[in-house]
Amino acid sequence: MKKPAFALAALTVILAANAAWSQDIQKQSQDEALRARLPQEIRDAGKMIAVNNGSFPPYEIVTGTELTGATKDISTAIGELLGISIDHASVAGLPALLSGINSGRYQFAMGPVGDYPDRQKANDFVDWAREYVVFAVEKGNPSGITSLDATCGKRIAVMAGGSAEKVIKEQSKKCTDGGHSAVEVQSFTDQPSSILAVRSKRSDAFFSSQAPLTYFVQQANGQLELAAVGQANGFKDIYQGAVVKKDSPLGGVLLDSFTILIKNGTYAQIMKKWGLENNMIGTPGINQGQ
Repeated sequence: MKKPAFALAALTVILAANAAWSQDIQKQSQDEALRARLPQEIRDAGKMIAVNNGSFPPYEIVTGTELTGATKDISTAIGELLGISIDHASVAGLPALLSGINSGRYQFAMGPVGDYPDRQKANDFVDWAREYVVFAVEKGNPSGITSLDATCGKRIAVMAGGSAEKVIKEQSKKCTDGGHSAVEVQSFTDQPSSILAVRSKRSDAFFSSQAPLTYFVQQANGQLELAAVGQANGFKDIYQGAVVKKDSPLGGVLLDSFTILIKNGTYAQIMKKWGLENNMIGTPGINQGQ
């Protein structure tokens, strides 16, 4: 998957910063009890395939076929606990990710993917992060997007099939019901394409999770800023997590793996390495989204 040049430049910057990180992520000892709970076919294969839907920095940074970011570090640690390797595959968009898991083509997604009740019908979510949804806008916020209500008549970029797309479409209906212009919803399959639309002035804002938007703003050389921070913006408490097929035994295995990583300090080490300390949770859980 080819990424815009600015995304590759941003990747270079953050990798350089991480090279200065003086403390390596601690290696995990294999947990025999956890490994024994894996399905036999996974133990026989010695690996699992985790699927992602493109770059979601700083969790997932996809360059070609290579994955870096907090998700990769966590995947490596969990693979060590389970005594297997975790390979990574990319698909275009969240719907393709979820269908790939449900069809059995991929064992799971490490994510984090937003945990919502409608998604829990077909999948289980092992929550390991908290998130907030805000806007990335041009520096100075010339379109005046200060809240969700201020998006009427604006061009708003979102990730296709994501929860922000659903919320902004609902907001567009509220706009027209109130006699205002509809929101022009622009759906993209990945984060770099969405943020590029704002930087090239084809979109007035990108509506998405605060952690990746913070990352993109930091890499934009003063061209972007966050807007509508500290507001609900159409969402309740947002949990994000790994995704498995409904009632898969992998859900419990991943949950207990995260519990171990939290207790031994590896989880905090990884999250802080990638600037995600404000997205940490104290206790992982399954299907906590409401």
